[in-house]
Amino acid sequence: MLKTPPTALALRDQILHHLTHSQGRGAEFATTFDWRLAVSYTVRDLIAGTWVNAFRAARDQGAKRVCYLSMEFLIGRILDDAIINLRLEKPMDEALRMLGLDRQEILDNEPDAALGNGGLGRLAACFMESLSSLQCPAFGYGIRYEHGLFRQRFEGGQQVETPEDWLNQPHPWEFVKLDYSYTVGFKGHVEKVDGRAVWHPGESVIARAYDTPVIGWGGGWANTLRLWGAHPTTLLDLHRFNAGDHTAAAEPEALARTLSRVLYPDDTTDAGKELRLKQEYFLTSASLQDILRRFLQEHGDLRLLPDKVAMQLNDTHPAIAGPELIRLLTDDHGLPFEQAHELAQRTLNYTNHTLMPEALERWSTWLMGGVLPRHMQIIQMIDDHHRATTNRPSHVGILQQDQVRMGDLAFIMAGKVNGVSALHTELVKDTVFADLHRLHPGRIVNQTNGVTPRRWLRMANPGLAQLLDDTIGEGWTADLDQLRALEPHAGDAGFREALGQVKRANKVWLSNGVLANLGIKADPDAIFDIQVKRIHEYKRQLLNILEAIALWKRIHDDPNGDWTPRVKIFGGKAAPAYWLAKSVIHLINDVAATINNDPVTSRFLQIAYPPNYNVSMAEDLIPAADLSEQISTAGKEASGTGNMKFTLNGALTVGTLDGANVEIRELVGSENFFLFGLTAEEAAREAATPGHARAAIEKSGDLRAALHLIAEGRFGRADSYYTLLDRTWNDDPFLVASDFDDYFATQRRVDAAYRDSASWDRMAALNIARAGFFSSDRTIRGYMTDIWNVRPVAI
Repeated sequence: MLKTPPTALALRDQILHHLTHSQGRGAEFATTFDWRLAVSYTVRDLIAGTWVNAFRAARDQGAKRVCYLSMEFLIGRILDDAIINLRLEKPMDEALRMLGLDRQEILDNEPDAALGNGGLGRLAACFMESLSSLQCPAFGYGIRYEHGLFRQRFEGGQQVETPEDWLNQPHPWEFVKLDYSYTVGFKGHVEKVDGRAVWHPGESVIARAYDTPVIGWGGGWANTLRLWGAHPTTLLDLHRFNAGDHTAAAEPEALARTLSRVLYPDDTTDAGKELRLKQEYFLTSASLQDILRRFLQEHGDLRLLPDKVAMQLNDTHPAIAGPELIRLLTDDHGLPFEQAHELAQRTLNYTNHTLMPEALERWSTWLMGGVLPRHMQIIQMIDDHHRATTNRPSHVGILQQDQVRMGDLAFIMAGKVNGVSALHTELVKDTVFADLHRLHPGRIVNQTNGVTPRRWLRMANPGLAQLLDDTIGEGWTADLDQLRALEPHAGDAGFREALGQVKRANKVWLSNGVLANLGIKADPDAIFDIQVKRIHEYKRQLLNILEAIALWKRIHDDPNGDWTPRVKIFGGKAAPAYWLAKSVIHLINDVAATINNDPVTSRFLQIAYPPNYNVSMAEDLIPAADLSEQISTAGKEASGTGNMKFTLNGALTVGTLDGANVEIRELVGSENFFLFGLTAEEAAREAATPGHARAAIEKSGDLRAALHLIAEGRFGRADSYYTLLDRTWNDDPFLVASDFDDYFATQRRVDAAYRDSASWDRMAALNIARAGFFSSDRTIRGYMTDIWNVRPVAI
């Protein structure tokens, strides 16, 4: 907690100071942008002292630090989050009123940091906030993407990708650390010098540190998010430039700009694969060089590395950390391979986020050897060492069929490997890492994901936060298990009415904002049915939109029936090269255009797909949701965190027994969860059954009718969807057809339940009351105890 919280008057004066001295503006000339930066610098000043003191305390006490390596940190907007964690809401609101400023206008002026895509990056952001709230010393390491993934818009219903431009304006939260810069090499050759390997890179860039402090709840501790920006080692080849070869002269700068320009470049081409591998190594090498520099300054003896540093690899993207740490320890610091291997394995840990083998990255040996020749040698040494020290079958290993299997590399080089939900962890043991699990029993542990209640309830849903404060006190913000005290109030009609009013107010806000901007006049008394996540076949947005088509046809056939009005809302991006996912987006938008303009059915069913889904949009959508769509094919989703956010905000779930849905259903009660679909075991058997898709479609009149409507061109040109239709009829690997009838029937149960508002609000209250387990604070405590062996530090 800030020792002396500033008054509104002090905040006002500091804002005016920064307006003049940081922005160079007088108040009468200032734009919203100027005011927002002045407010941001004012808040940053309040964080900076805590940040420096936290680093000093960790250093002086010789504390063990966590280093979290992730390709994504989807942090969203920072200003409001920082104000809330510093407990400055009231004095800041008063200061802004003194200045005649609209608080919401200031907050909305901040762009989302384009540093991630979906759940992986948002989880990393939640973890960073919880690490600070728990006063656990930590560095988050990522890349400072200039354009992020992409900005999504729709043309003719189809996704169009354009660059994000969030860094076209000053980013007030970061501190550029020029003295923390490291050379990262690629390609070249390796030679032996006095018995030691020496790598001579053929290309190199400079990784420069851009630090953002991450303040915890109460403002008592701040950790560092260190993002690497790539810069050229040689600014310009002046000789080639003067010789007229202007393009070639700028090659060093082009290489550097390319490395930190875009998140997840298309890797369907050889050039794309090379760039993606270079990005992953750029992140990993810069981070490990920085970690070793700081460790040696503070401790000196490399044998202490596992006792003072815990490195966590967030998925397989930073899996090259094992070979890179061995390279640094052997080639730069002279340790023998066996000792370097042992130190690296005791320091590194790996989080697996996927059960899909194709998502566990694999690089060809020629690509790895060409881009990182020294690392290819070390990978071979690691694989040989593993073969020599275990009785492994011939089909197990990092190097198989001229490929480097990065998931296996991450597993073999990790002290602990964790799944992210109870179901996922057991499936990791039984499927993708079954052989390695048998060789290394006990290495795989579970840490079910969580979300930070500060952003995802107190900030995103202030009406509900205030109701909770008034009902059970504000202690839940730091201890989400205290939500259990809400459970007796679920039977109180007055509380349920207040909860329903909060939800309706959020729906009105969404209707008047995001939905109105799409030209949709949504009835806030309708069910707000929301599916927001990355567009992927296994997440089954196709199942959702096919159900909408079938429902639309039923309403058309019986327009005077007792229908429950529903607004279906989709959000999410498809990878630019994932044409089938982009076809689903096109279908959703084409179906929406037809249904929303149908005078017979539009009062009962509307469909909205706001473009460019991001963290800020999620903060509008999730508090307004009545129904949370968590409908992935069982056995495919590792955990999910959107499901937790919706539950925490009082939405009921329609979902399969997949990922953390299993734990959500167990905790909130099966009677407060709308379950449908095959189990993971049943899904695996069904997918292996020849002709399963066609058989399921032939049995389902509703699904068959929906598919025929698409094929007949009722939602635009039918030839746009022939491949999608063919895949559904004849392949359907994610069992849309097999689960359709159960899903459709379950949605009609949702309709019936929603009509009883008292019962619905009671179920919503119980979902909130029993969501305490899904705090990222609980997850981080688990990592600290079970994986990192790290303790909190007091300032």
